[in-house]
Amino acid sequence: MNVLLIGLGSIGLKHVNALKKIDSEVDIFALRSSPSSKHVEGVIDLYDFDEIQSHQFNFCIISTPTANHKQDISKMVNLGIPLFIEKPLFHTLQIKETVELLNASKIKTYVACNLRFLDCVRFVQNELHTKQLRINEVSVYCGSYLPDWRQNKNYKEIYSAKPEMGGGVHLDLIHEIDYVYWLLGKPKSVRKNLSSNSSIDIESIDYANYLLSYEDFCASITLNYYRRDAKRTFELVCSEGTYYVDLLRNQVTFNEEIVYSSKQTFIETYTKQLVYFIDNMNKKTFNDANEALEVLKICLHD
Repeated sequence: MNVLLIGLGSIGLKHVNALKKIDSEVDIFALRSSPSSKHVEGVIDLYDFDEIQSHQFNFCIISTPTANHKQDISKMVNLGIPLFIEKPLFHTLQIKETVELLNASKIKTYVACNLRFLDCVRFVQNELHTKQLRINEVSVYCGSYLPDWRQNKNYKEIYSAKPEMGGGVHLDLIHEIDYVYWLLGKPKSVRKNLSSNSSIDIESIDYANYLLSYEDFCASITLNYYRRDAKRTFELVCSEGTYYVDLLRNQVTFNEEIVYSSKQTFIETYTKQLVYFIDNMNKKTFNDANEALEVLKICLHD
């Protein structure tokens, strides 16, 4: 298997490690911005598009900063190979031509939102699929401390803190919007509140709150970059009782009793996600570019 990577930052390296676990014989190539870029063991460096065209690839992983996705996708679509695109799809909704280009090419696309592969989220998805639950209320919360995200780096200089690079908590943590969309479907209406005035003092959005209205209930989603004691939860209040999902513990309680627990780690979801993509490159799958665009419309709702 030959795989091309566009973008070899922290997320790109996670995909490299996942690929090596899946196939010990995989050949991984990376398009680098400069010959001075730090070499990664087991990755073959390429430096221009002509070099890329001289190879045959099974698929391409795009894991560059979100602001670069439009140009990277437009260029890579010419290779005619499946595209595995790191979330979010874009940082703007001004991308009609790019999405139309993808659709016209008919190449396989998948936008990576690995929380769909977290065991506790999968458990809830199965509960919703197999039981006639009457939902009354949904509350989603994800808060963590941005300065702790990248060790030995000034957090104000990373892309998350830079709106021009596609940073912002609403885009970084689009995972929560994505799995709500996946589990509950498209809302009837969306309201949002975004701000950037917390104590971490960054230019990009550091707080986001969404209210998604469905036929019989509402879902609230709160995201932030400034919570020191990290919390990532999903609460589903039903007529039968309350499901409380702790994503950090990979655990589900129902009416305060543990009904599901998994030892799966977050990093393992990257491998599970890539296995899914590789196994379904010639089939219809969830979260292609069109579905990811619907999630982005919620995220960037006017």
